[in-house]
Amino acid sequence: MSVLRPGETCWRKAHAGRAAFLIDTEAYFTAVYEALRKAKRSVLLLGWGFDPRTRLFPDGKEGHDDPDEVGRTLVELARARPDLDIRLLIWKSALPVAISQEFFPHKARKWFEGTGVKFELDDQVPFGACHHQKVLVIDDALAFCGGGDIGVDRWDTAGHLDIEPRRIMPDQECHAPRHEVMAMVDGEAAAAFGDLARARWWRATGEVLAPPAGAAESDPWPVHIPAHLRDVQVAIARTEPGWKGRPAVEEIRSLTLLSIAAAKSTIYLENQYFTAPSIAEALAVRLAEPDGPEVVLISTGQSPSWFDQLTMDRARSSMLWRLQAADIFGRFRAWYPTTRAGTKIIVHSKVTVIDDTLVRIGSANLNNRSGGFDTEAELGVEVDQDHDRLVVSAFRDRLVGHFLGHTGDAVAKARAERGSLIGAVESLNKEGRLTPIAPKRLSTLGEVIATYHLGDPANVSDSWRASRRRDRLYATIRSEPRIKLG
Repeated sequence: MSVLRPGETCWRKAHAGRAAFLIDTEAYFTAVYEALRKAKRSVLLLGWGFDPRTRLFPDGKEGHDDPDEVGRTLVELARARPDLDIRLLIWKSALPVAISQEFFPHKARKWFEGTGVKFELDDQVPFGACHHQKVLVIDDALAFCGGGDIGVDRWDTAGHLDIEPRRIMPDQECHAPRHEVMAMVDGEAAAAFGDLARARWWRATGEVLAPPAGAAESDPWPVHIPAHLRDVQVAIARTEPGWKGRPAVEEIRSLTLLSIAAAKSTIYLENQYFTAPSIAEALAVRLAEPDGPEVVLISTGQSPSWFDQLTMDRARSSMLWRLQAADIFGRFRAWYPTTRAGTKIIVHSKVTVIDDTLVRIGSANLNNRSGGFDTEAELGVEVDQDHDRLVVSAFRDRLVGHFLGHTGDAVAKARAERGSLIGAVESLNKEGRLTPIAPKRLSTLGEVIATYHLGDPANVSDSWRASRRRDRLYATIRSEPRIKLG
């Protein structure tokens, strides 16, 4: 029974001739650069953030007019192809966030003034919410979806090296190692993401955009990236707040709960945050089953921002205490990755792999606001053929292996020998590059923050009513983990 159900756990499903998984931003930015150069009709970008100074091929050398800057690349592309419709729609970030971004993307409006690039800031969300979707569509023939924005502090390789001069920012400082994952699809699935982007453009600007007419003149798929899956149905799942007469869309939240309920052997989660009580309780129910699935969570050791440390990290501790209490059969592990020298790697990816049958990659965190307050977009692929199931398990093994400094094949071999993913990790983790995330004992302030999920509303109605939020969240816990599979 499929967990990808249009109208319930996803918006729609569409065919893709090819699908590929891009691990870390070097792979993503390289693919973006090649796809942009092949664009003939349209470029549509949705983002939480955007910085035109972002270098797509950083070399670690100081420079102030780098030809690989994405802003310059887009302007030159618009100049060379006047008929190419290039549109960027980025969240108009709140003041505290804008300050941390050096007032980008706000400054990007000036950057693109007088060029062929149409740049808009989108503030059509409730107060306190954000547009968090990360989608790029080329010619309605190729689409990227995942957790990564195009920003100056995002680039990294899968090696996550301790010394990496290419992680350079415009101020010549190097940012911390960072892990991201994106997915790439073509065909009808790409066109469906185009529809998603055009709907967002209309709500933000009032301008109706038509899809590109006719068939694509050329194939924008980057030639250096092989397709990992072929001829698959791709689901698009969303979160949208109920606001200004529009009904709430909570497809991603429903899909998460149903995915957990459907898992047979392994639930693998990579995510920036882990604070949603409904998700924690759904996992706890499965951990309490004698023959339930193992649960592996990979997240950041400590959030990089003080606000997230104050809010998200404290709430995460409460969720971890709950799962440790439920884990009577020893099937739960939560780890954070480090470099070889012990530097914490920022995990910004949002990936779910269920058994060897379901992959989900998108922008949604495992927190409350990604389930009903912010806007989110996610791509899901469910497979049942033996070859495709091997691809899904290989993708998960490669993700785990790159944190450990091992190949995906080494993880697969250890998993076969030990009989579980947890056993494989513990046998290969001799350098300690995956460290257990220990829940912290909370102060009185921490207890209040965690209990009422301050900074993490579940929807518009409780965004400024913390007591109502607590009541609603714990009512959800009692009801939703028992979603039926039939």
